[in-house]
Amino acid sequence: MTEVPKTESTEVPKAPEKPRLISEADVTKYKTAGDIVNDVMKKLIALCVEGAKILDICIEGDKLIEEGTGGVYNKAVKGVKTSKGLAFPTCVSVNNTVSHFSPLASDPLSSQVLAKEDVVKLHIGAHIDGMAAISAETLVVGATEQDPVTGRRADVLKAAWHAAEIAMRLVKVGNKNWAVTDAVGKVAAAWECKPVEGMLSCQQSQNVIDGKKRIILNPSETQRRDTETITFAEDEVYGIDILVSSSEDGKARVEDSRTTIYQKEGAVTYQLKMKNSRAVFSEVQKKAGAFPFNVRALEDEKRARLGLQEAVQHGLIKPYEVVYTPASTFVAAFHFTIALAPAGPLLITHPPVWYKPELVKSEKELEDEELKSLLTKSLRESKKSKKKAKEAEADGSA
Repeated sequence: MTEVPKTESTEVPKAPEKPRLISEADVTKYKTAGDIVNDVMKKLIALCVEGAKILDICIEGDKLIEEGTGGVYNKAVKGVKTSKGLAFPTCVSVNNTVSHFSPLASDPLSSQVLAKEDVVKLHIGAHIDGMAAISAETLVVGATEQDPVTGRRADVLKAAWHAAEIAMRLVKVGNKNWAVTDAVGKVAAAWECKPVEGMLSCQQSQNVIDGKKRIILNPSETQRRDTETITFAEDEVYGIDILVSSSEDGKARVEDSRTTIYQKEGAVTYQLKMKNSRAVFSEVQKKAGAFPFNVRALEDEKRARLGLQEAVQHGLIKPYEVVYTPASTFVAAFHFTIALAPAGPLLITHPPVWYKPELVKSEKELEDEELKSLLTKSLRESKKSKKKAKEAEADGSA
């Protein structure tokens, strides 16, 4: 996820929000969305074979998410139907494409197909009643245990997965965002890789996937200065986006790909001047609500592109641009959704479907003892472990 440039539109100041406790019903909705995402991810991974068309995989992913969410929570409560559907459109980003690649049939790159040894990042999301589970994982086309991933592809995959595992254990009540930023950088360095510069992970809440509490990867001096220090607290939910590049500096840039994914900005108001812009904006509100959408989901793609221009220009809609690291480099990604429940961290999304050590063989390994020790710890401490820790603390202060 990347920052969007500020516009001259009027931003309505938000009143401080009271913390909303995560109820059991919320957790069930999050977990149901997570199960749907996992089922769809399995099907998409099976489609990622040599010669498969990226456009077809993207269309199939969105269709499967809609079908999955359409089969649950269909009983109206007090006459109100539960909103549900896509929380993030299906993206299939290959090799040095960082993220957000989901072409339209009319795009020049719509005919792109997967090739053997392509490093493929799948990114999907579903929501039930605004409770979103978003997931991303990386695979290499054609890899098997007999013919595993090696070289820089293996390095970047191992670095990204280990960084994700470390992040899972550091996003816990009382820790700060910089602990995650710094640890992910250290893990990536073990495989001579870099986190992609400026990528953001955000707090989530009902109908919000880009909340104000954020974690930034590999920040520039300016980004580090401008990013607020935050402390993780109980009853918060986060979407953690780990993106690692085999490049020397992790810098990414916008290239020729056309942006196809957008999202309505809730905090900006502006009266659109053009009739077409108002019609498209109304369609976006009706079909996608607060969540990102692909232009192909709108009724008329050509009209939609024209209508979105004014809305983007005035900050009513933000684009998710397609960015790239240098040619001949690779990017691996893992995205997970985690809730900081009172009983301890709870992973909303599932572990990766494709990744396993037997498929990825790198000559490098993590050497940092502190980080290696952290990897051995379970995500949620048992009551027994907590009791022992408290007793040890009491003995130490006696």
